[in-house]
Amino acid sequence: MTNLINSLETAWYISPPWGAEVPRPVVSLLEKVYIGTPRIVGYCCGIEWLQGEWSYAIAINDEVVYTPASQLRGTGKFQMEVTDKPVYALGEKVLFRRSQNTTQFRIVQGIHRIEACWLYTVEWVSPELTESNGQLMTSGDAFGNPFGVRRAWVTDTDLVRKV
Repeated sequence: MTNLINSLETAWYISPPWGAEVPRPVVSLLEKVYIGTPRIVGYCCGIEWLQGEWSYAIAINDEVVYTPASQLRGTGKFQMEVTDKPVYALGEKVLFRRSQNTTQFRIVQGIHRIEACWLYTVEWVSPELTESNGQLMTSGDAFGNPFGVRRAWVTDTDLVRKV
């Protein structure tokens, strides 16, 4: 079972959490959107795969709110002052440079625009895998936190396109 655990931990990072195909986001990055009722207007400044669905970061004035797709309505209009595009796409396989000596395959699970900079979400720690009565068990992560700590926001200089 130990070899199975090692194999799963190695393959964890390149196994898409959404299955075989990347689900299409409901709205695009930098798209003007309406949120809930009353209709609040903002721009999509981030998309990230969380808990089995896309979660959207919406910039409203000087605040960012996070919401599921069910609360959004896209307009098809985009924020024009942003001229640069993200270097990597959602679902793209990349090499993540954790240090100068190591690189590991990862999948881009989120893209955010913060302070005129594109950031990408990748998992850098797999869930803790253990064996119990011949069954493979997973926990949130090695630090006991089920969300967040396993994921890192990195810049495009931390990633290399998989060839």
